[in-house]
Amino acid sequence: MRVPYVDFAGQYAAERRSLLSVVDRALAGGEMVLGREVSAFEKDFARLCRTKHAIGVANGTDALILTLKALWIGPGDEVITAPNSFVASAAAVALAGATPVFADIEADQLLSARTVEKALTPRTKAVIPVHLTGRVCEMDGLMALARARGLAVIEDAAQAVGAEDRGRRAGSFGRAACFSFHPLKNLNAAGDAGAITTSDDGLAERLRLLRNHGLKSRNEVLFWGYNSRLDALQAAILRARLKGLSKVVAARRKNAELYRKGLADVVECPKDRPGCKDVYHLFVIQCDRRDELQAHLKRRGVSTAVHYPTPIHLQAPAAALGCKKGDFPEAERQSARILSLPVHQLLSAAQIGFVVRSIREFYGR
Repeated sequence: MRVPYVDFAGQYAAERRSLLSVVDRALAGGEMVLGREVSAFEKDFARLCRTKHAIGVANGTDALILTLKALWIGPGDEVITAPNSFVASAAAVALAGATPVFADIEADQLLSARTVEKALTPRTKAVIPVHLTGRVCEMDGLMALARARGLAVIEDAAQAVGAEDRGRRAGSFGRAACFSFHPLKNLNAAGDAGAITTSDDGLAERLRLLRNHGLKSRNEVLFWGYNSRLDALQAAILRARLKGLSKVVAARRKNAELYRKGLADVVECPKDRPGCKDVYHLFVIQCDRRDELQAHLKRRGVSTAVHYPTPIHLQAPAAALGCKKGDFPEAERQSARILSLPVHQLLSAAQIGFVVRSIREFYGR
C-alpha cells in the first residue's frame, strides 16, 4: 500500500472548485501585493490566534527577522532558542545581527524554563521558544522567567497554527509570534507566506512599516525597511483554507490517536500534555534502529521524514559560535531516534493501519 508523507494533489483535488473561485476573485480585484485580501486575512488570522493584530509577511523566516528588528535586537545581544528546530529559528537571530544561543530540550522535544535558565547570560535579550511538531511549549514557566529577567518572548509558532495550552492559542503568549504558511504546514499557502501576531499596538505598527520598506506613504520613507509583503493571492488562498482548518486539525488528531493505540507498546509516541491541544503538524515517534525502520517502511511504500537529523548546533555555521558535539545531550540523543510518520488529513484509517502493522512487523510485535 502506498502511504505518501504529503498529498498536495489530493488536497487540491478536494478544493479545486472553491480555490479557482478564490483565485479569480483575488486576480480580478487588481491588488497583487497587500491590499484588501491581505487585510481580510490578517483580521481572520488574528481572531484565530486571539490577538489584536496579525501582520502578513513573505515567509516565516522573515517573520522572525522582522520581529527581532522591530524589538531593536541586534549586535551585542543574545537570543536563546532550541537546537532541534529547523535552521531558520537560529538563522533569523544571526541575520538580525544578534547571536543565537542554544538551550537543551526536554523529553517532549521542547524548551522549558529549566533548560533556558541555564543558558542565560547578561547579554540575553530574548527567548524564541519553538512550538515544535504542533505542540505549545510549557509557557507559564517560560513567561515567568522572561518577566523576572526582562526578556522578550518571541514564539516560533511555524508548526503550531491553532494549537492550545490550557485555553490559550499558540501565538498569544509572547510579545509577538511568528508563523509560516509554507505548503507543508497545516494552514498552507500555494508557495511561501508568513505572519506575525501581537497584541502590542506600537510593535504592530512598526512591523507593518518594516515589511514595506519603511514607507509611511508611497513617497515618504520613515526608516530603512524590507520588502517582505504578503501577496494578495496567497492571502486569499489562506483565508479560504482557514475556514477548514478545524477539520484539518481534527483529522490529524484522529490519525495521531490511531497511531498511539497501535504503537504505544512498541515505540515512544507523542501525546497531548494535560489541558493542551496539539495540532500534529508532525507525528514524531522515538525509536531504536531508526534508520533501519525508515528503510523498512520505504520498501513497504510508506514515506517518512526526520525532523531534524542534525541539530543546529552541529551544523557548519554554528562552529563559529563555539558549539560542539555533547553540548546538548538530549537534543543529540533524540536526533538519532526521531522519525516523522505521515499524519496528514487525507490519510485513510486503512493507510494508518498499514503503517502500524509495518512498524510492528519490523519490531517482531
